[in-house]
Amino acid sequence: MASAVTGEDQGADQVLAVERDHLSRSREFLRLMREDVLSLPALAGDRVSQEYLKADLHRRAESLRDLPDTPLFFGRLDYADGPGGSGQPPGTTAIPEQAEERFYIGRRHVHDQAGHPVVIDWRAPVSRPFYRASQAEPMGLALRRRFGFNRGQLTAYEDEVFTQAGQLVSVTDGYPAVQPTSRILIEEIERPRSGSMRDIVATIQPEQDDIVRAAATESVCVQGAPGTGKTAVGLHRVAYLLYAHRERMSRGGVLVLGPNQAFLTYIRNVLPALGEFDATQTSVTELLAVVPIRGTDSEYAARIKGDARMAEVLRRALWERLTEPAEQLLLARGSRRWRVPAAQIGGLVDELRKRGVRYGTGREMLSHRIAHVILTQMEAAGESCDDRTHEAVRRTSQVRSLVDTVWPKADPVRVVFTLFSDPAALARAADGLLSPAEQAALTWPSPPRGPGSARWSAADAVLVDEVRDLLERTASLAHIVVDEAQDLSAMACRAIGRRCTTGSVTVLGDIAQGTTPWAARSWEHLLGHLGKPETSLEVLNTGYRVPRQILDFASRLLGVIAPDLAPAVSVRQDPGSLTVTEVTEQTMAQTLAATCTAALTSPGSVAVITADGDAAEAAAMLAAAGLPDAILDGNIDGGQLLVVPVGLAKGLEFDHVVVVEPARIAAAEARGLQRLYVALTRAVSSLTVLHAEPLPAPLR
Repeated sequence: MASAVTGEDQGADQVLAVERDHLSRSREFLRLMREDVLSLPALAGDRVSQEYLKADLHRRAESLRDLPDTPLFFGRLDYADGPGGSGQPPGTTAIPEQAEERFYIGRRHVHDQAGHPVVIDWRAPVSRPFYRASQAEPMGLALRRRFGFNRGQLTAYEDEVFTQAGQLVSVTDGYPAVQPTSRILIEEIERPRSGSMRDIVATIQPEQDDIVRAAATESVCVQGAPGTGKTAVGLHRVAYLLYAHRERMSRGGVLVLGPNQAFLTYIRNVLPALGEFDATQTSVTELLAVVPIRGTDSEYAARIKGDARMAEVLRRALWERLTEPAEQLLLARGSRRWRVPAAQIGGLVDELRKRGVRYGTGREMLSHRIAHVILTQMEAAGESCDDRTHEAVRRTSQVRSLVDTVWPKADPVRVVFTLFSDPAALARAADGLLSPAEQAALTWPSPPRGPGSARWSAADAVLVDEVRDLLERTASLAHIVVDEAQDLSAMACRAIGRRCTTGSVTVLGDIAQGTTPWAARSWEHLLGHLGKPETSLEVLNTGYRVPRQILDFASRLLGVIAPDLAPAVSVRQDPGSLTVTEVTEQTMAQTLAATCTAALTSPGSVAVITADGDAAEAAAMLAAAGLPDAILDGNIDGGQLLVVPVGLAKGLEFDHVVVVEPARIAAAEARGLQRLYVALTRAVSSLTVLHAEPLPAPLR
């Protein structure tokens, strides 16, 4: 280890000045790059192509927009003697400022007017040592420098020298000191965050980097404890795939699925901040909203509708529409009449069914098969036939009428409507699959007049989508990221899986946070319903955002809600981060107001998390104390202080969290302890638990 380093020895002020100059020049080059794109004329051969070209140029210009409060680069890699060289004499921390190879690592590529790179995209292969290099495996580095920023201004740097045993020199505003770990890295992780989620591109850890850079053809399932960054990893994987396989991803399409609108609002800025605009972000409900969602199901009915058995029930309900031909087909053309016996038509239908074709495809193929039989007869009789003759026969009223009778048209909405409004139809389709009680739970007690007046639920929309796929194959995307996947039903997994049959998927979630009645008990079963049983499972159990004291407290619930999962370990220690306060019902409002008032004096967001039915009461308490009383309803940007119903808390994080009456959250539903676990792990700076009722047993 080297001796202590002084500012004069390092010339820290001079180093900061040089790096700030490079930042200024990089911003200027980025501005020139954007101006070059904006100056390009949209020349095309036709108006449609011109509009597409304009849109493409606009996206490119937007990806080059500078964000003044966001650092353009956050790291630097030095190869003093070229890759693999040491460049340093033993026993010194001095770093030569003239390295043979030097790369600044940032959110996007920036080059000067001669085309030379001044900032390298974090996704480029040359950037990987910034995340992966270690003293045991330096990957050819002599030095790794991290930069500290405040509102986009470079304020500090830290150097890690790879020619010694982990020497880390930290310099803040010109003052250096030897550090055991990266203070800049820890400060970036701990930095207060208000509003929507930020990227973690400057703090990606090696185990996260492995997932981010997984092959485009590889499907990955991430079991991640709270605070391990699984959501950020999934979004950064999207950014990486769009960079490394842009043509394939843009052509096939990339989809990010979240649990609700509040979550989507929370993550909406991450990909644009990384210069990516080509991924669609939506919820499962919005993705499958082929019917207007106006109703809700009982827990029992929703569980049945989400069960994988419903796939076979729907298949039977659709295919039972086929009928045996009652009579032969007689087709007159000119002076001749051509006949196709009923038995032969029935054989054509059976042959198509055995091939396993989609319902709609089979109906189309049947008309072609019948036309082929007639043309064979015509050719045997000496008539000349071609494709026009075939199409003319297929389109005759006799053939179309026969197909409509034997293989009638089907509408996915009406198929599901008939199933739930006609007990006899449901009994036929569900025979041997659903019990009489289960069938009764699915049957509408007062059938609507038609599909348009039905009060469809979100689970119904998933079933309609299943039938739609039975009719016509669903198009596959190149990649899908699905977050909070542990809460998906088997039928919802099937809906997502058929949208990535030829693509890959990134599944993100935490079995311990499964709060729906149909939540997955294991990833193996969920991946099977998704149609991706070969998916590799990666476990993230090192927390970076949630302090250890909070995680340890919440992890007391794991023995009950997920005994097979090991508790997460946090890299952060903050003895003052957890406060558990017992109050009376009379003093709850006063204590809540005082706690929130104190939290508002610190930077960052504040959330009061309650049972879903208690949010309005908590908001009223805050309003009476003169505090903001906004209830989260889908927009995370509602203000510094929000009242959050626990049902909307999943996937979000806040700097300061106040959980009110844990016992009421736990008792509100069958999986209430799982919801409580979610509530207790949303804080990244401080957690205060207020309770008048006794805490749930595992927390006492």
